[in-house]
Amino acid sequence: MTTIGIIYPDHAAEDEYPTAAGWLGVRLPVVHIYGTDLHAVPELLDLGSPEKLAEGVSRLHAAVAADPVGPVDAVMWACTSGSFVYGHEGVRQQADRLAEVAGVPAASTSQSFVAAVAALGVGRVAVAASYPEEVAVLFTDFLAASGIEVVARGSAGIDTAAEVGSLEGARVMDLALRNDHPAAEALLIPDTAMHTLDVLTAIEDRLGKPVLTANQVTVWHGLRLAGSSVVSDRLGALFTRV
Repeated sequence: MTTIGIIYPDHAAEDEYPTAAGWLGVRLPVVHIYGTDLHAVPELLDLGSPEKLAEGVSRLHAAVAADPVGPVDAVMWACTSGSFVYGHEGVRQQADRLAEVAGVPAASTSQSFVAAVAALGVGRVAVAASYPEEVAVLFTDFLAASGIEVVARGSAGIDTAAEVGSLEGARVMDLALRNDHPAAEALLIPDTAMHTLDVLTAIEDRLGKPVLTANQVTVWHGLRLAGSSVVSDRLGALFTRV
């Protein structure tokens, strides 16, 4: 069974990984690294530092060693803002260092969004961000540097991951619907602290277009790094394509 190690910051919506694992028939062990959960640039730079991610790899190796199923096939840094704050080149360097320490393919949620947009064959997107505006801008800057056109950006201005993690499905739906744009070929919801899996297909049905959310794309990209392609009708349009 494919095993993707998940390094997750603090606590908010990490319960989406065992949910996805059950739906997909894969293993997604989660370990945590800690810092402040503020959506602020200095704190996010610290959260995604090489030292913090190496600590996450050590915790992951310890967790997997206690499990008889064997080592992980890939490792994902399940944090969007803790990667894109480093800029386009910094995101690549962060993932390269993570892979070197982990000894298996590795990537971040920011890279997962870029890969997912490419897989869908779309070029224009809208962004429905939970972050404060100054952080949301950095995400759209990262997307633009990756060759993705952002036609609209909305920001909920939420300061902490803990608050984002408490949003109920109706508020997530509202955030998505309010921040879509007719010219966008897909909608991106970038925060791994947000619970989105239970409302993902409903949002796609309302918008009539693919919706990419942080925990969804992280799982999807991790599976592909491991050489596994899993199709599901429960995780949006992205998971219906091999």
